[in-house]
Amino acid sequence: MDSADDEDARWMRHALAEARAAAEAGEVPVGAVVVRNGEVIATGRNAPIAGHDPTAHAEIAALRAAAARLGNYRLDGCTLYVTLEPCAMCSGAMLHARLPRVVYGAQDAKTGAAGSVVDLFAEPRLNHHTQVRRGVLAPECGELLSGFFRERRSQQRARALSAHPLRDDALRTPDAAFASLPDYPWAPHYLSDLPALAGLRLHYLDEGPRDAARTWLCLHGLPTWSYLYRHMLPVFAAAGDRVVVPDLIGFGRSDKPKKEAAHRFEWHRQVLIEWIERLDLRHAVLVVQGWGGALGLTLPMALPGRFDGVLAMNTWLTGADAPVPSRLQAWQAECARAGRSAGAGAGLLVAQAGSPLTPEAQAAYDAPFPDVGFRAALRAVPQAVPEEPEGAAMALAARRFWQGEWTGRSLLVAGAPDAALGPAAMQSLQALVRGSPPPLAVPGAGHFVPEQGAEIAARAVEYFRP
Repeated sequence: MDSADDEDARWMRHALAEARAAAEAGEVPVGAVVVRNGEVIATGRNAPIAGHDPTAHAEIAALRAAAARLGNYRLDGCTLYVTLEPCAMCSGAMLHARLPRVVYGAQDAKTGAAGSVVDLFAEPRLNHHTQVRRGVLAPECGELLSGFFRERRSQQRARALSAHPLRDDALRTPDAAFASLPDYPWAPHYLSDLPALAGLRLHYLDEGPRDAARTWLCLHGLPTWSYLYRHMLPVFAAAGDRVVVPDLIGFGRSDKPKKEAAHRFEWHRQVLIEWIERLDLRHAVLVVQGWGGALGLTLPMALPGRFDGVLAMNTWLTGADAPVPSRLQAWQAECARAGRSAGAGAGLLVAQAGSPLTPEAQAAYDAPFPDVGFRAALRAVPQAVPEEPEGAAMALAARRFWQGEWTGRSLLVAGAPDAALGPAAMQSLQALVRGSPPPLAVPGAGHFVPEQGAEIAARAVEYFRP
């Protein structure tokens, strides 16, 4: 390292001290110093949060202080040292100051304007050209930033846990299990203060504007979770709609009661009713598949005025006559076996039911259930049916509602081959749902129709257009 390199490293350490001070104040750790004739004449550190000021970057603070010190906004003979590659705003300020030289530490792949995203300093049409040196003490500068964000994520996780403490009788799949899942980029949302939840944490996706003219409420079936709707959600959102997709308790990122007895049909239904009311969902299209339909098709009668449509895929109305009950029971038994077996998983069941999956997608379906202890819902929900006598009355009321009271639009989709809930089952459902056109057949979709859901979603967007 020559003497110039030594000097640059020396002043960058001064900038690092400013960055550490920013971190201690809770700001993103970026620091800057301005040097002239071998002397630090100004310092700066990030302070947008404290100052409620989006321009309060370390470089801007240092430039302002240097200009005040010199009594001139032109910073002739100065070098600015900053721990992170300048953004476009700060780079522009340096050019306006006629700064001769800038030295930075870590690259910024998201907003860097000195070569990473754009290079304002290399723009030949500008009337001033600042010399740039890159990567001085880059490892130290980068680690300071990385460590800060690691700590902030850890604090956020701790706050989330304190806001939604885990009950002793439940399990919670670690967040790491859901990292980097293919085609699932959406932020999680949680509720735990609904009366029916009694402290259990319910996870759901919530994308699109809250005041959208239309909301899609998507309920997954067995043995899946909100990952099932990863191909449909983007289509709905691209139409400008709101899309909400819960993980039923026991599935996905929601908490998982250890005891199978917790999974009563009426309890799952009550959780959803309270959740829909809490989110105040209106002008909703109910999107259901499999057991999600058995549960979801009992909701509109309990929530008048909230639903304008229903999109049902390979499902059935609880209490109605199953077209092939023995095959439906066989499928439910497969789900229950997956809940007891260390070898069989949710992803394998989805693949075996006619949905070609990549190994990564199959693993994503398995992610919520790392071992059999997390699979009480897989064992219990297949047998969760409305209990007598209240359940029988509810099932009868649901049948009457869909036959005589439903005034919304309906779109039924039959994925084939599906021996349990394919075309025959959907034709039976059509006979129960007032005003429903014949089911839309999707050859090769299998039981889990949403796995081929992008085209169906596009059709539904037009069919249910307000």
